[in-house]
Amino acid sequence: MRRTVNRKGAHGIIRGRPGGRSPGPVPDFTALFHREEVATNIDADRLAVYLAEGALCATPSEAHGILCGLMCGGDADPESTWLQQLLSAPEAADPQGDEGREALSELARLTREELEGSEFGLTLFLPDDTRPLAERAMALYDWVRGFLYAWGTIDLAGAPLSAETNEILRDFTDVTRMDLDGLDDDEQNEEALTEVSEFIRVAAMTIYQERVVAPARSPES
Repeated sequence: MRRTVNRKGAHGIIRGRPGGRSPGPVPDFTALFHREEVATNIDADRLAVYLAEGALCATPSEAHGILCGLMCGGDADPESTWLQQLLSAPEAADPQGDEGREALSELARLTREELEGSEFGLTLFLPDDTRPLAERAMALYDWVRGFLYAWGTIDLAGAPLSAETNEILRDFTDVTRMDLDGLDDDEQNEEALTEVSEFIRVAAMTIYQERVVAPARSPES
């Protein structure tokens, strides 16, 4: 099944100024795990601390964006690559480190299941709707930045990008150029954030279908 990417929400509908990232509120990472499956297996606050001590100091949303970027880009072993990028060398007899790795491995498993499913069911790793708008917008920014970071690490020489994928990646780059400082918490921006989030979710799955699913089904693969 293929879905058309609607770019209505991708071009500046959140009111802000073009520019770099501005300081934002620190997310409540417990709220990031809004899927029941994840919440029963992962301590979100501990995972956030664990990631902060890793090689990239990534937020949970950014880490999930990196994972999805590697999976959608067709990395040969995305889970292993992801863990190597995120984490410092494992310390001997470190229960917290083992717990963090287990949590990340569980998140990777769930994400792969969502991408491989037939219902376009990918869930972006973001705060739920009860959190402030600015916090959710910053988490989405982190997710997209992580996705683009992953693409910068993938060898694309053997599989040129299609025009649609190139356009999606340009749209993602536009999202990272928004200055979210002083974002108004109003209905217009709420609707805009919902549209942008849905665009990004569907766009990521569209890339996965093109670069991973379609080649696997090709008789020449």
